[in-house]
Amino acid sequence: MLLPLPILYSFRRCPYAIRARLAIRAAGVPVALREVVLRSKPAELLAASPKGTVPVLVLPDGTVLDQSLDIMRWALAQHDPQGWLRADESAEMQSLIDLNDQQFKPLLDAYKYAPERAAASSDEAVALMLAPLEQRLLRHSHLLRDTASLADMALLPFVRQFAAVDAAWFAAAPLPKLQAWLQRLTGAGLFESVMARYAPWQAGDDAPVFGR
Repeated sequence: MLLPLPILYSFRRCPYAIRARLAIRAAGVPVALREVVLRSKPAELLAASPKGTVPVLVLPDGTVLDQSLDIMRWALAQHDPQGWLRADESAEMQSLIDLNDQQFKPLLDAYKYAPERAAASSDEAVALMLAPLEQRLLRHSHLLRDTASLADMALLPFVRQFAAVDAAWFAAAPLPKLQAWLQRLTGAGLFESVMARYAPWQAGDDAPVFGR
C-alpha cells in the first residue's frame, strides 16, 4: 500500500517557495506539488494555513509547515546528500538568513515596488547585504565554504530577484564574485529543475510528483 505524499503548495516565482523547492529537490524527497494562483488561492491552502502565503507543506499526519526554512530543514533532515547542513555552521548560517529575511527583503521590495525610494533602497541593500556577500566570496566560492550550504540556497532566490530589477546595473556593479556566484547557481541543473512550469492546481486535480 502506497503511503500518501506530503502536499506542497507553491508558486513558481515566489523566492520563499523557490528555496523550499530547492531543498526538497536536493533531498530527493517526493511531494505532491500544488501550484497556486495567488489571486485565487484554493480553499485547501487556506484551511491548512490561514495566512495564505506559500510555501506550505502538509505532511501525511496532518502537520503543517508554513515557513520556508522549516520546509528546507524538514527536507534535509530526510536526506542531505550535498551536505547543506553542518552543525558547526548553524549559528553563522542562521545569522545570514535572518539578515536576508528581516532586513534585506524589505529593501528589495522597496527597490522593486517603490520607484521614489528605489535608488536609496538599492544603495542600502548593497551596503547591508550584497557588498558583505562579495567580501565573503573572496574567501570561498560559496558563502560559508567552497561547497553550497543552506545559506547559499536560502539567499539565492532573493539575490536573483534583486539582480533582475535592473539587470544592466547589476551586471556593471563592482560585485564580480557575487555575479559569478549567482550565475553559477542559477545556471545549475538543480535550480533549473525547480523552475519548471506547472499548471495551476484545482480541487479534484491530480498533483504532479515533485522532488525525486
